[in-house]
Amino acid sequence: MAPSDNPHGALMDRVYGRQRHFYDLTRRYYLFGRDRLIRGLDLAPGASAVEIGCGTARNLIAAARRYPDARLFGLDASQAMLETAKGAVYRAGFSHRITLVQAYAESLSPHVFGEPGKFDCAFFSYSLSMIPDWLRALAAANQALSPSGRLHIVDFGDFSGLGRIGRAAMLAWLRRFHVKPRAEILQVLEEWSVDADHTLWVSPGRYAFVWSARRFPNRALTDVADQPHAEGNP
Repeated sequence: MAPSDNPHGALMDRVYGRQRHFYDLTRRYYLFGRDRLIRGLDLAPGASAVEIGCGTARNLIAAARRYPDARLFGLDASQAMLETAKGAVYRAGFSHRITLVQAYAESLSPHVFGEPGKFDCAFFSYSLSMIPDWLRALAAANQALSPSGRLHIVDFGDFSGLGRIGRAAMLAWLRRFHVKPRAEILQVLEEWSVDADHTLWVSPGRYAFVWSARRFPNRALTDVADQPHAEGNP
């Protein structure tokens, strides 16, 4: 099923059909940690990286500037967002280095982009909290990585440091945009990040987190699936 024929793809087009024109201007004030994630990609010359849920391509353009010899790819469910992304990539002069495709996170693979080999890096930037089948999306990202590849995530935390009223207000506001923070991911990652291969940063108030490892551990996927959904999540 094409993204445009799927209810979630149609929903994203409705939500962001107008917002996409001022999305980057407004999100800079509350999508914290994105530049920290980009700095942590540490892409070698010739490395390939894919962003799952690339939106306006803001992150891909920033990565292209920081890593001038990297090959970059992005997929998104929203055709409207991708129209804005393609225009931004063209204006930035990176059309030859950034490839964009309309597809679902759950269907991620190098073949979606016509690539024969797996990616050196995959990242989610505030997209897991908008992907309905986010466990399958994480599993697909694992499968798309080369043996030495790394997975990076930045997303909302559990807001537990904001107090009861602050947390409730944030969850209510995010629901207006069909955003559902996956608090159970952070809870499990905090347990797994004692491993030397994992890096985890949690912002003040537990508002957001940035995590990286070779891939999302399969056992951790099971642990996340077994977690009770946090309040405010489905």
